[in-house]
Amino acid sequence: MTARPTKIRVLSVDDHRVMLEGLALLIGRQPDMQVVASATNGDQAVAQYLSVRPDVTLMDLQLPGTNGLQAIRQIRRADPEARIVVLTMYQGDEDVYRALEAGAATYLLKDALSDELVNVIRQVHHGDRPRTPEVEAQLESRRQQPVLTPREVQVVGLITEGLRNKEIAVSLGISEQTAKVHVKNILAKLRVNDRAAVISVAARRGIVHL
Repeated sequence: MTARPTKIRVLSVDDHRVMLEGLALLIGRQPDMQVVASATNGDQAVAQYLSVRPDVTLMDLQLPGTNGLQAIRQIRRADPEARIVVLTMYQGDEDVYRALEAGAATYLLKDALSDELVNVIRQVHHGDRPRTPEVEAQLESRRQQPVLTPREVQVVGLITEGLRNKEIAVSLGISEQTAKVHVKNILAKLRVNDRAAVISVAARRGIVHL
């Protein structure tokens, strides 16, 4: 007798149960794959991954507690061969870059067609790292722009909280003059003229999430 082919085992991670149920139905209709576990936050995602060792993980980025990006890093540290597909609403160029840098095999938006998603699962299971034209465009866009330093990203986060230079300095343990320099550099790199525009551009690009 011929052995039945082994199905692709999928872990789905999303903080909306309706999304998890929809993924389970979609994947369950495929003859060659099945959802073997699900999680609604990053800590659960890591625990479930280590428990069931899925072939492919579908990972949202917007999760309570440990976020999707942090979960990807933890999973990849535990298993460098982990195959992870980001499936998210975040579409900024910084979101895409950070996810792929963390070790995700590819990046899809939640409005992707169902056929596209299941084909990507198969490709990633096969060892491929497929990228949509939209993802390639986002990466190219990021390559053409000045990159913020980790400290500047911290400052942007504090700007979004409404902190002024003196308050930023206290929060980071730096001088007010140094805080002013960071803000000046951020304005130049993001090509904007005021703090409101910093927040707008940083949120659009995925540098921060409001």
